[in-house]
Amino acid sequence: DLVEVRMDGRHLRGKRRASSELAVHLRIYALRDDVMAVVHAHPPAATAFAVAGEGFASRILPEVILQVGQVPLVPYDMPGTEGLARRFDPFIPTHDAFLMANHGAVTCGASLSIAHQRMESLEHTARILLMSRLLGRVNELSADQVAALVAAYGKRRPE
Repeated sequence: DLVEVRMDGRHLRGKRRASSELAVHLRIYALRDDVMAVVHAHPPAATAFAVAGEGFASRILPEVILQVGQVPLVPYDMPGTEGLARRFDPFIPTHDAFLMANHGAVTCGASLSIAHQRMESLEHTARILLMSRLLGRVNELSADQVAALVAAYGKRRPE
């Protein structure tokens, strides 16, 4: 179900209630004029990184560098609270995907399809990174390789 709410949190459309993390959604909308959709989920591999206390850098896969960017770990606060929403403040202006310590993940974008695709990419990347670690090594791209990639394909925001 897609739930629509006003910026004051009042329900507009959808059969269900808004997420308990509505404050996080509204905080992102308030601080980012370019964001029209926010997705909150608990994808297993990405959430495992959040439980382990790790965000992840974007220097491992070209698609992640260009579509998702660096994924910070937002410090823990009580779920469903304004306190948790405020923990996002340092990261909102420069990131499109976030891991919430001991909780889950949030992605955002100019459309619901972009925000959803970022969540899918976040989980896919977490699985690849986990498997790479199990194989014994993660080969990161160099700063020069990332710069060349961004120069060739563009990027909305610098790292």
